[in-house]
This record gives sequence, C-alpha cells and structure tokens, in this order.
Amino acid sequence: MSEIILASSSRYRQELLKRLSIEFRSISPNIDETKIHNETFEDLARRLSNEKAKIISMNHPSAFVIGSDQTAEYNNKQANKPLSIKNAFSQLKELSGQTLNFFSGVCLKNEQRKISVDEVVKFSVTYKKLSDKQINRYLELEDPTHCVGSIKSEGLGITLLEEIQCNDPTAVIGLPLIELSKMFARFGVV
Repeated sequence: MSEIILASSSRYRQELLKRLSIEFRSISPNIDETKIHNETFEDLARRLSNEKAKIISMNHPSAFVIGSDQTAEYNNKQANKPLSIKNAFSQLKELSGQTLNFFSGVCLKNEQRKISVDEVVKFSVTYKKLSDKQINRYLELEDPTHCVGSIKSEGLGITLLEEIQCNDPTAVIGLPLIELSKMFARFGVV
C-alpha cells in the first residue's frame, strides 16, 4: 500500500482523517495563502488545496498526498481565523444574524501515478442574532481563535448557529471526508 500524507499541520484535519482508520503522517506545506485579485473564494479553496498537495508531492512522489483548505465569505468579504479572542468577539458581532458561505477544498495527488483530483464542497452557516453576553459566554468556554468565522461547530459553537446547510458534516470542520473517500475508492488507496 502506498504511503498517505496529509499536507497540513491542522490538528482538526488530522483528527478528521483518523476517522477513516488509515495510517498517515502529516507534513506542513507552508505556502502563501494570499487571495489572488479577482479570484473567487471557491477557486481560492481549490487552488490552495492543490498547492498544498503539490508541494508535498514533489518530495514524496510515490505517496498519496491530501491537500485541503477552507475559505469563507460574507458580503463578498473573506472571513478569516480571528487569531485572538478580541478579534473573535468582533467577528461574531459582525456575523450575528448573517449567513457565512464556506468552500472546503480537498485534493488528492500522486506524482508517480500522475493522479491529481480535487473537489470543493460548498455550504453555509447562518448565525443566530447574538447578544454581547452570548458571545462573551461562548468565548469564556471555548477558544475558536483558529477557526474561520470564530465558530467551532463540533463544539459549543453549534449553539450560536441557526442552521448549517451542508451535505458533508466533515467539510464544516475542514476536510470533506465523503469526497476524499470517493477519491480513495476511485484510485484504490484504501
């Protein structure tokens, strides 16, 4: 069986991939994730997923390399990871009562076998109208500073949402396992 490498240092993506009960290792791709002028958020997720897989594949040509990235937009503005509690508070205030559109990309590459496939899963989350008290309570109990949109839907963040519209719940967390499983089956990876 070929080696499987996750081109990511994200603990969330590592935890998700463990659900498939496969052996893999993770290598951080360290790429520039800056959005290109006029690039759609869907295209950005696709490009970054491909770039992450490609950079690791170059040094591990016989491995199946998984690249993944997630982008989000609201009113045609990119929503990022807040990286601080203060920024998370501001972001949640801004997103209160709004819908955030996500694009969760996944790419599978194997340089030796000339395999390169990708998919982007689109979904949206709608936030409840949030009071300062609700936001502060959430931020006291959970640290979403490394989560796009300041929401950990797999944790307490689910209580701040009105709804999630998605065909793959793992895409919400950052690695669309349904699509990845289809890719694995197509190429006999597992």
